[in-house]
Amino acid sequence: MTTDITTKGRKPSRAIPGGVWALGFVSLFMDVSSEMIHGLLPVYMVTVLGASALSVGVIEGIAEATAAITKVFSGAISDWFGRRKLLVLAGYGMAALTKPVFPLAPTIDWLVAARFIDRVGKGIRGAPRDALIADITAPEIRGASFGLRQSLDTVGAFLGPALALILMWWTSDQFATVFWIAVIPAFVSVGIVLMFVKEPSQVTASKSVRIPLRKQDLLRLPTAYWLVTLVAAIFTLARFSEAFLLLDTERLGLPVMLAPLVLIGMNLVYALSAYPVGILADRFDRVTLLLIGIGLLIAADLVLAFVPGFIGLGLGVLLWGLHMGSTQGVFAALVADTAPADLRGTAFGAFNLVSGVALLLASVVAGALWEAAGPAITFAAGAAFAALAGAALLVVKAPMMQKS
Repeated sequence: MTTDITTKGRKPSRAIPGGVWALGFVSLFMDVSSEMIHGLLPVYMVTVLGASALSVGVIEGIAEATAAITKVFSGAISDWFGRRKLLVLAGYGMAALTKPVFPLAPTIDWLVAARFIDRVGKGIRGAPRDALIADITAPEIRGASFGLRQSLDTVGAFLGPALALILMWWTSDQFATVFWIAVIPAFVSVGIVLMFVKEPSQVTASKSVRIPLRKQDLLRLPTAYWLVTLVAAIFTLARFSEAFLLLDTERLGLPVMLAPLVLIGMNLVYALSAYPVGILADRFDRVTLLLIGIGLLIAADLVLAFVPGFIGLGLGVLLWGLHMGSTQGVFAALVADTAPADLRGTAFGAFNLVSGVALLLASVVAGALWEAAGPAITFAAGAAFAALAGAALLVVKAPMMQKS
């Protein structure tokens, strides 16, 4: 039996569930907190603590890879246990508890530890949250649901840097004060999980799935799923950490307190595009939408590499945000489409593991290229990897469109 996963001609017929909205606002508040800190952290590490660009790349890569590795285990455990909310709550709670470490950290080692624990929390919540969205959402509105959650998440991702910018101006560049204020929305997100996120009544524990990761379970994931994962991995090699966009502001001489403008612009475009693209993904060919998103990343990298000054930075950042809105929710919908219902947590976990390892490699290579050859070569290399991802997607498009 095969099922077309392009969703061409599919029309939404149901409202997006309240649980999706709740999880979207949970993401929004946590991202406000995280981005208030992370929007300043790369510049803080370089200008205050004396870290190198390579160090920033290694730290960011390790942080994201840690989150990805953790997602494998939390996703599979949520399949086995049949309850996802507890893991979602644990993940957001852990992230909230790490936030006070950032203003208290006396050395870069403390920041690395806090970033590591924060990303463990992200890993614990990520796959169960995405699987929970798939559990409570009808297939015909799956793209819109993932797009909505991503849009709300990204609203927080531009509100956070915006607040950081205002507070840096108001406090005359007092990093610690901004970091302390960032603690508040993190705990608001935990409260929303406790009060408004519910388990779907139809989901029960699947005893056919064991705590990760059995070979039999991975073999049950169809070829179409692994092709989605492969394309995402190649794509992620081109999409290294946004920390390098922040470092570009420092290279161009933008004042420290204005550095969050980069994340504000990028995430504003991301937030505005993710939900509309999700709606399109329910009505048209999802694979074609991914190709458009890859093309946008190539354009962003080329602009950042070869268009000089603040014009190049601004246009490149906006294109970067548009490519994120055109791809991230679509990838999540494709994973949900191609994975068996009782293995969704495992599927999202394995997907994020592969993507996280690719992001680690991409960030380390980007940091090394930045120091050895400069920003232009770094972004040009990103464009080359994005083109490779596009070529791979064209090759595997036909088998990816079918679920076994």
